[in-house]
Amino acid sequence: MAYKLKTHSGAKKRFKKTGTGKIKRNQAFARHILTSKTTKSKRKLDLSALVSDADAPKVRRMIPY
Repeated sequence: MAYKLKTHSGAKKRFKKTGTGKIKRNQAFARHILTSKTTKSKRKLDLSALVSDADAPKVRRMIPY
């Protein structure tokens, strides 16, 4: 019997799987103390990024489906 795995509630809110199986994430450092950051750097924080290869196995375990 194959057991169903539970999805990590915090991870499912933060990560999405792409069509090729990579994991997308949002950028950090975009919430406060924005006056000291340049407009260019704040604009770049709007873009999504990929989870690093080192962290990907941990995140995959948290979002199995």
